Amino acid sequence: MRVAILRTFAASRKEPLADMLDRVRKGFLDVGRGEPSIQFNFGDSPIPGGVSSVDRVLRRHPELERFVTSAAPAAGIQGARRISNGPLSQGAGEPIPFATLREIAAGVPRSFPFHSVAIQFHSPDFGERSPAAGRTAQFMAGVLVVDSWWVNGRNRSLSACTIVEGDPAAKKLPPPSDALATIFAGCGKIRRTVQVPMAEPGEVAPAVRSTLGVVVPSPNPKAVQAVQPIVLDYRARMAEIVEHARLPHDLAASGLEARKEAPVGVSSGPKKPALERVFKPMGYNCRGSTGAFTLTRRTAANLTAELHLDCGTWSNSLLAMFRVFGAGFKATLFLPVSAKAIPQAQYPIGNAERWEKIVENLGALVAELDRTFVPEIERAAGPSPEWYRPES
Repeated sequence: MRVAILRTFAASRKEPLADMLDRVRKGFLDVGRGEPSIQFNFGDSPIPGGVSSVDRVLRRHPELERFVTSAAPAAGIQGARRISNGPLSQGAGEPIPFATLREIAAGVPRSFPFHSVAIQFHSPDFGERSPAAGRTAQFMAGVLVVDSWWVNGRNRSLSACTIVEGDPAAKKLPPPSDALATIFAGCGKIRRTVQVPMAEPGEVAPAVRSTLGVVVPSPNPKAVQAVQPIVLDYRARMAEIVEHARLPHDLAASGLEARKEAPVGVSSGPKKPALERVFKPMGYNCRGSTGAFTLTRRTAANLTAELHLDCGTWSNSLLAMFRVFGAGFKATLFLPVSAKAIPQAQYPIGNAERWEKIVENLGALVAELDRTFVPEIERAAGPSPEWYRPES
């Protein structure tokens, strides 16, 4: 089974972008095979007007004119003006001196406030550079550095993608080679690892959305076909399932009624304690991130049951999803927080007391799904390999 492994490393916005590039490049040089190949993309904002960082760079480096393009990356997607040696550029595949690349990166974001920067390092140790899935840069074999503008400031990420062959009967996936281990050490501490099983290249297979949101061809079409009718059945019967779950609290419906009880500005305070109190005894661990919580447990068949809670960064509203992941398939249900609430609508969280009630309701509903939905999925799809963990 072909598996893409995406490792995300700690990446601080306080570290100058040029210094991060130096650090990543050194990891490649330490392997002893010379300079890595580098694919770069420095993009202006897709919205016309304002400062053009592309023009600023060209005034200092007019020799980069052949790398400028505004070609659309895909049908229906507007192409921003950018300096790139990607496949849509006249200078596709052509290198530039690392010193020039570093100089541009050192000017981000003050001298060169690019809307987006993506720099991908590659060596033969990673295999073919072509994307493992779709047209997503994250899934190109190699190490990817991204720095982009967002409303709360610059976003920074550092990740590496490798492709391995996973034996379904094995307990573990093959470890990275010594060369890759050296490169990863230069990238720093691994914060997150995601496994994405995929069909072989060119194989016609049903599409599955991975934990990263990228759609990939499934290596297990039978499981996808077996799980789909179960998911549709539970979605259609959600009101009945909520009734069987016997939720302990009768909360207001979504909309104006719920908003009146949770006016803007009211805070629930820390959310994690209530989640751990309810879900830890059920075997779920809880991990928080910006505006979200993910609670997971592993089943006897090596599937992963997950409750994902999007709590919003500004709205203080909740959207709850229950998902079951297996190698090559995913089963997703949107959960209401009460018998009256709409499953796929955001629900106002309100104060701490309201949050406690929401969590207790979700706990009762997840317990019902653990009793019914998860075993049905396991029976239909069968077990996953012991090494399979969608995210760790």
